[in-house]
Parts: sequence; structure tokens; C-alpha cells
Amino acid sequence: MAKGRELKGRIKSTENTKKITRTLEMVATSKMKRAQDRVAAARPYARALAEVMANLHAPELAEQFPLLRQPATVRSAAVILLTANRGLCGAFNSNLIREGRQLLQRLESGGAQVELHAVGRKGIGYFRYLGRPMAVQRADLTDKPSAADAASLIDDVMARFGSGALDAVYIVYSRFNSVMSTPPTSERVLPVAVPARTGAARDFILSPGAEQILTELLPLAVRNAMYRALIETAAGFQSAQRTAMKNATDNANEMLTTLRRTYNRGRQAQITQEIAEIVGGAAALSG
Repeated sequence: MAKGRELKGRIKSTENTKKITRTLEMVATSKMKRAQDRVAAARPYARALAEVMANLHAPELAEQFPLLRQPATVRSAAVILLTANRGLCGAFNSNLIREGRQLLQRLESGGAQVELHAVGRKGIGYFRYLGRPMAVQRADLTDKPSAADAASLIDDVMARFGSGALDAVYIVYSRFNSVMSTPPTSERVLPVAVPARTGAARDFILSPGAEQILTELLPLAVRNAMYRALIETAAGFQSAQRTAMKNATDNANEMLTTLRRTYNRGRQAQITQEIAEIVGGAAALSG
């Protein structure tokens, strides 16, 4: 009966684990829906911002704005790596860290001095283990990042880029395409890449002039890119955790089925043996 007691213990342990994974799956599903809504709400603003910048941009204006400066070579760069503060999300964090390492290697192999800005406990812990210096370590952001959070991450490096101390700024984040597609992505946010104008030029009446409008819009575009990276990474984490917990719950169900079947077979064999012993004993007494 020792094996039976062991199986009952494993069944109980698996049932408890299933309760945890099922709860985490439900929580992640709820948070994922809200995160998706934030991503969907941010994208129209980004498209409108890009369209206005494309219509205002002109080669003669580009020379007036430090954020549009295109350095001939990248001698110094900053990489902002976004990861989650928590695990239980499959390969989500490891994929982001791998993307960040590859970007760092590409930039450093080109001769650039690269400083790392790590956001999220998982990224911080990994590079701290490697002994790599980090210019910034932030683990205080929640799963509902705000525009103020984005500004606190990007404003300093944006000012340093404008002064010429940095030649490029990259963000490594999880692009949210769908619940099942959240690939790690490297995006250069500085210098600002103004999208090409599509269609015929529009005849705007500008007040104030294009220079004053671009002065305000360019920093807004950089902050918006940072904000979208934060909310898309948050949505990607919730999606990854939901998928991981659903798989864990399904695996627990399969394991419970196997354990219960094994336990019932063992119990049935024990009962059959006991009946056979009773019948044999009765036959011996009567004989």
C-alpha cells in the first residue's frame, strides 16, 4: 500500500499545482484584455503623429533639429532593454534578453561604446549575473505603464542625443502582433526617422510655423515610441503568461488522468488479490 499512498500524495500535489496554474491563467487572461485595449488605443495616435511629421518634414528643416541628426558613424549608443519583473511566462524574457545581447554584440563589433539601460527584474538579474555594467536599472514599473514612465526612461537619453553625447538610441521590446505573436524587436528611436510622405502633399495653413510644430512633435514622437514599447511588452508578457499557464494546466490534467488510472489499477489488483486469498483460505478450511 506504500505505492498507493505515494500515488495519492502525487495526485494531491498535482491538484494543488493545477489550482495555482489555473488561477494564474485566469488572472493573465483578464490583464491581457486590458493590455490589448491600451495597445489598440495608442496606435491611432502614433499613426496620426507620423502622418503630420511626414507632411511637415523638409530637408532644409531637418538641419535645424538635433533629434534628426544623422551621424556618419555610431561611436556611442544606448540600448533600453525591456523585460518583465516576473517569470512563469515561457521563453518570453529569455527571448528579449537574447535579442538585447545580439544587438549589443552588433553595435560593439562595429566599434561603438554601448551603455545598457535595463528595465525589468529579469533583464537586470541576467546582466548582473554576467557582470556587465548597467547605466540604468529600473524594476519599479508596473504592468500598467504610463506616459510619465516612458518620459522618465527616455528624456535623459534624448537630451544626451541632442547634445551629441550619443549617436543612437535603441529599444528592445516585445512587439504585440497578436495573442500568439509577440516577437522580440529592436527598434532605433533616435535619430528620429520621419516616414516618407505618401500621396500628394497637403496644403496646410500652419500656425505657428512648421519649425515650432516640429520642435514640439519630435520629442513627443520619441516619448510615444517609448510608451508603445512599454505597453506592447506588458501585453506580450500577459499573453505569454496566459499561454504558459494554460499549457501547465493542460499538462496537470493529463498527469492527473494518468496518476488516477494507475492508482485505480493498483487498488483493483489489491482487491482482487485479497478476494483470491479469502476464497483460497475458505477452500482450505472446507477441504
